[in-house]
Amino acid sequence: MVRIMYRVLYPMRTYLIVSGRINEEVNIMTADWVMPVSARPFITAVSVSPRRYTHKLIKRYKEYVISIPTIDMLRDVWIAGSESGPEKIKKLKISFKDPVKTSVPLIKEAVANLECKVIDEHDYGDHTLFIGEVLYVHYDKNVFKEDDIDLRRGFLAHIAYNKFITFREEIFMP
Repeated sequence: MVRIMYRVLYPMRTYLIVSGRINEEVNIMTADWVMPVSARPFITAVSVSPRRYTHKLIKRYKEYVISIPTIDMLRDVWIAGSESGPEKIKKLKISFKDPVKTSVPLIKEAVANLECKVIDEHDYGDHTLFIGEVLYVHYDKNVFKEDDIDLRRGFLAHIAYNKFITFREEIFMP
């Protein structure tokens, strides 16, 4: 019953959380439980189980990156979410690029990467909510425009039970 209870909130956007340090220890975890907390300053939250390697790295370094994957990265999203530990990085078909404000590598293939510094954390039930101030946003200007987002890139949403969907270009307005 507990599993069903939180699944009624799905579908949820799917993200990749990068943690660790360049040229040291790096991990990537698939996460749905990510959200904005404030626009000014730009603050995000990510909920991570203490059983995850990502949790250990965020606790240690107090930084993380939220990467925005597309349908083209579905295989990597699946591996990052279903396997544990840094050894899975070798199986991923992604490459890293250098950050600007943190020491956490960015995912080159992602359409956006948000560099975050942990400013608070709190344990709630079986997860820790990490609150991060966004220090820098890298994004594909062909996807994220001043007054529009190109939905044809195939942003991912997890519909639970190991199934994903993408957003359609169809727009509804009141």
